[in-house]
Amino acid sequence: MYLLKFAAAFCICYFGTLAIIGLSVPGGYYSGFVDKYLNFIPLLRDSLLNASKYFLSVFGYESYQSGPTQLRMVNGGAVNLVYSCLGYGVTAFWLAFVFANNGGWKKKLAWMLGGTILLYIINVVRISLVLLSNTQGWKFPFGWDNHTWFNIVAYAAIFCMIYLFDRTLKLHSQKKQRHAGQA
Repeated sequence: MYLLKFAAAFCICYFGTLAIIGLSVPGGYYSGFVDKYLNFIPLLRDSLLNASKYFLSVFGYESYQSGPTQLRMVNGGAVNLVYSCLGYGVTAFWLAFVFANNGGWKKKLAWMLGGTILLYIINVVRISLVLLSNTQGWKFPFGWDNHTWFNIVAYAAIFCMIYLFDRTLKLHSQKKQRHAGQA
């Protein structure tokens, strides 16, 4: 049952996002309704770019959004935030994991939200570092690209969150058993 719930939740989140992307881009199977009422992609992209801009400003770097998908360093490089950079794949994995597990809906909602925020922050840091590397001419370690590094860091964070999630479930279950034994 767990695998079925996980697969269903993952498919809804991941392929649902792909469907929204596909239906909100003019041409092909374009849907004005989806584009107008369900298309969260521009909002997500804009928030990632603005958060990266703010993050960079904290460290004294000036940047600006030069288009709906691009963040540019003043007198420097740029980063173009395409669909594959939004982090919806790793987020879908995390949401599916929590959804498929045991626990009350409030606890699951809190873990889903917390994990999504952490993955969002990791993506903001990644976008900021890519922009800095484009400006400074830095190379990524081992010759791996930024998507590979993002996936490594994001899934490492997910596995840590899975450990913590399972541990809190186990501790909660043990606590419940102790109280039941005392009654």
